[in-house]
Amino acid sequence: MADKKMGKIIEILLIEDNPGDARLVVEALKEGKVRNKLSIVEDGDEAMEFLRKEGRHEKAPHPDLILLDLNLPKKDGREVLKEIKSDENLMRIPVVILTTSQAEEDIMKTYNYHANCYITKPVDLDKFIKVVEAIEGFWLTIVKLPPNGMKGTKT
Repeated sequence: MADKKMGKIIEILLIEDNPGDARLVVEALKEGKVRNKLSIVEDGDEAMEFLRKEGRHEKAPHPDLILLDLNLPKKDGREVLKEIKSDENLMRIPVVILTTSQAEEDIMKTYNYHANCYITKPVDLDKFIKVVEAIEGFWLTIVKLPPNGMKGTKT
């Protein structure tokens, strides 16, 4: 079997305002089996600028996968998700909700806004790293992602 590290580089956008959680994601992905490039933004407004390649993010890569926290400053993650999934140029990017919220309302809302999955962040460090590794294992090695930069089609 071919070494996954030799394949295409997977572009991941992490939208996370907690530096500690961001650092854990960085470390977990660094040890992973898939070549990836992780970009990090800290609030919802900056996330949308990144995704739309505006301002200082005009050369931002088009992500293959988005890891989205819900509790963000400025524009919260629910709003960001809603905008992503209603934008023809972004709607096909898989969005994994990675948040501390266990509220049923948040779970229902994010799935109504077409989140691809909802994961509650574990408080325990080792469990957090295992969750990120599981995300990588599933989304970056098992799932067939849409071609990078491919425009969506509304039906």
